[in-house]
Amino acid sequence: MAITDQPLGKRARQRAQTEAEILRVAREHLAIEGAAALSLRAIARDLGMVSSGLYRYVDSRDDLLTRLIVDSYRSLAAAVQAAHDAVDPTDLDGRWVAIGLALRRWALDRPHDFALIYGSPVPDYEAPDESTVEAGTQVLALLLRLVQDAADQHRLVLLAPSPEAARAVGAMLDDPFFAEVTIGATMLARSLSAWTLLLGAVTSEVFLQLGPVPDAAALFGLQLDVAGSLILLPAQPSTGLSTAVFTA
Repeated sequence: MAITDQPLGKRARQRAQTEAEILRVAREHLAIEGAAALSLRAIARDLGMVSSGLYRYVDSRDDLLTRLIVDSYRSLAAAVQAAHDAVDPTDLDGRWVAIGLALRRWALDRPHDFALIYGSPVPDYEAPDESTVEAGTQVLALLLRLVQDAADQHRLVLLAPSPEAARAVGAMLDDPFFAEVTIGATMLARSLSAWTLLLGAVTSEVFLQLGPVPDAAALFGLQLDVAGSLILLPAQPSTGLSTAVFTA
């Protein structure tokens, strides 16, 4: 007999609704005051709740920050995943562009959430790995899948093995997160460079680090092309010849 999810009971539904409302109000405070000034007392007041009542749902300010971070990561991952999955799986260039554009659109639509996960660290707060790593690496996992598909389709940029890359990131390949990646340390370093360039392009736009730009979308398109060229060879008609791919 198939196992189906049981509907939440009334008490569980009410708790979930209250927790969602807490996150909504906390985001409003985040946008106005910033993460460092987040106050449980002020959030409770806006919810019409005594401060002690809020502690039935969150343990502390740090707990609330962690929930906001995880929720932001998941929202970003869902937006990028949806854009990526709308593209033909064989269209590697289209998938890369979809990832980049979805990242940019989400960041521009939710700049304060973007700042929370990719901006300056919050003083006296350290995000717990056990709560944030899984959500925070979903977009990177999507990029690594694209890179692996590029290797399988002989569209990955060819690079000789690099001792520097092995020292820099080689140990990362022992992590289960990279279990299905066969590209090796050199291309892993290259892929991470493409990701950080893409992330940096979005960051510079969200935080206006370049000042006024005549056409920010056009600039981002150029940056997206440059970042993509680090990992993807230009698409060419098939010649029936196979291309060797280094796996350093």
